Amino acid sequence: MSQPAKRALIVIDLQNDYFPDGKFPLWNTGATLENIESAIAKADAQGIPVIIVQHVADSGKGIAPFFNEGTPGVDVHPRILAAAPGAPVVIKHFADSFVDTTLESTLSQLGVNELLICGMMTQNCVTHTAISRSAEKYKVSILTDCCTTVNEMLHLIALNALSTRLTLVKANDVL
Repeated sequence: MSQPAKRALIVIDLQNDYFPDGKFPLWNTGATLENIESAIAKADAQGIPVIIVQHVADSGKGIAPFFNEGTPGVDVHPRILAAAPGAPVVIKHFADSFVDTTLESTLSQLGVNELLICGMMTQNCVTHTAISRSAEKYKVSILTDCCTTVNEMLHLIALNALSTRLTLVKANDVL
């Protein structure tokens, strides 16, 4: 008999540098932010834990184009922090949110076996986290309306590539 699903909502890289006035603004950030805020509220109402993942550039590799420690751009967007004030924040330095982070131990402590993944950028950190070797033991779904990247075409190409390995859903269909 399999155990009942224990989900977690993973919110990846909703950071100031990806928004207007940031170092690398992405496409459709306003709608994506609103959709994620709604997903967080629904997850909270259902007792689904939210985990925020924050990318911080590795200063040992020199100055990165964005997400540099100590800059306003590296900070998680204030509306995400307001929507999930008690959520653990996992710091990462690579596209895969599992590599050299506390994500796995956080999920283990919560007893999670299903991941609902959203965030920025669809083709990079969202994809690498979702298909990480460390994610293989989880049921993984991508919330397609809660992700974005440089432009719509790249977003759709990335989702199409993921569709052969993972479940793609809209947030309202699972939350």
